Amino acid sequence: MDKELYLGIMSGTSLDGVDTVVMDFSQNHFQMVACGFTPMPETLRKSLAALCLRGEGTLRELGELDNQLGHLYAKSVQDLLLSSGIKAADISAIGCHGQTIWHAPQGDVPFTMQIGDANVIAAQTGITTIADFRRKDMAYGGQGAPLVPAFHQALFSDPQQLTVVLNIGGMSNISILQAGEPARGYDTGPGNVLMDAWIERHLGLSYDNGGQWAQQGEVNNALLQQLLSESFFAQPAPKSTGRELFSLVWLLDKLASFPDVSPVDVQATLVEFTGVSIRDELLKLPHTKQSRSLLVCGGGAKNPLLMARLADMLPDWTVGTTTESGLDIDYVEAAAFAWLACQRMHNLPGNVPEVTGATRAVPLGVIYPAD
Repeated sequence: MDKELYLGIMSGTSLDGVDTVVMDFSQNHFQMVACGFTPMPETLRKSLAALCLRGEGTLRELGELDNQLGHLYAKSVQDLLLSSGIKAADISAIGCHGQTIWHAPQGDVPFTMQIGDANVIAAQTGITTIADFRRKDMAYGGQGAPLVPAFHQALFSDPQQLTVVLNIGGMSNISILQAGEPARGYDTGPGNVLMDAWIERHLGLSYDNGGQWAQQGEVNNALLQQLLSESFFAQPAPKSTGRELFSLVWLLDKLASFPDVSPVDVQATLVEFTGVSIRDELLKLPHTKQSRSLLVCGGGAKNPLLMARLADMLPDWTVGTTTESGLDIDYVEAAAFAWLACQRMHNLPGNVPEVTGATRAVPLGVIYPAD
């Protein structure tokens, strides 16, 4: 049986780097063939973080970052192919999510913007590249996010149980998979983004490795309630969010009323905040007699404190990771965009209207031929 190989590229709101994965989708088969990670160059990471935080920049700045990301993505693909021994000619297409710099599906003029020049990727790799996945869904009235639930349903759905796939990246999102029903899913709020911003501000680290710093602090319940009072949490699904709301500026505004809370206690509270905001959404699901499984992926799955808190908060759920169900926690989103590229090349829908709010299911992504 000939393999049908697609390559997915993902760089998320955490801005830590680029995940790449080669997936085999032959005969509706789901197998990871190769994977890799390229760290985000520090100067590029800081420039992107500053642009996302400001929400504005010059046309020159935007164009240069778009080009630089295109080259970074292309190099990440070339490095993966070199390390795995896979030939570019064997890849049917690349699916590249791009770097989200602003996501405003509910603004007066709804839009979303991902950058990372797909022309550069296609030209430098010699592989047809598909990008700009979100705006077609938005053109049909959707949020443009999340786009991974359809992939999660194809891979993780179990007719014997209710399965929720939880991705904890910069933001957190869930895919709700129930046998006989369309997949549902939405963003629950921040994942690691606030924890990362806070530890960088105080300790100069890009993330709290293993939640070690947070474990030294104590949760401040008054601050926790203040964070949970954000109106996003009361919004019904479909909904999506990003750094344009949950940023260091947002956090500092909330902290203005709590000048005496120590930095380490803030970090502990931020872990609890992420956990509680996820738990509250899961508790809204209808009660069934079926067993309930929570499969966690993304960087947050590596935080033992957060994982322990989720298990404590959800005693009626089996809490595990996607790795235990066949797909490494670090590469689920990249694999999803490989799958979305496959869907696009076969002219099949990539969105789920029940998830995004779009009026119809449509193929997603713009095709950039290699020549």
